[in-house]
Amino acid sequence: MNQETQSYVMLTEHNFKTEVLENKKPVLVDFWAPWCDPCQALGPVIGEIADEFQSRAVVGKLNVDDHPDLASKCGIQSIPTLMIFQNGDIDQMVGNIPKATLTQKLETQLQPA
Repeated sequence: MNQETQSYVMLTEHNFKTEVLENKKPVLVDFWAPWCDPCQALGPVIGEIADEFQSRAVVGKLNVDDHPDLASKCGIQSIPTLMIFQNGDIDQMVGNIPKATLTQKLETQLQPA
């Protein structure tokens, strides 16, 4: 896959409801900003996870500078914050979370209840 291709969805106030809240698949959302060094460090990991879970889950990125109202509605107080949304449940993690932890949490969400 070339570097220009991204498997994640750029989230906005216009597509958040359909892409995240109404999605039947688990959705990992990365709340980030361009000036945030830990966010930048996490970026490639988010891209790898998006590629690995492409058909089974949705991975999205939301720039909190571009969408402060949406970030506020989601209760974002510091970044990076990662949330996994599924069936109305939210699993929230703050900080530069290791890829293995994120992968494990997504795999858990994919298990039949």
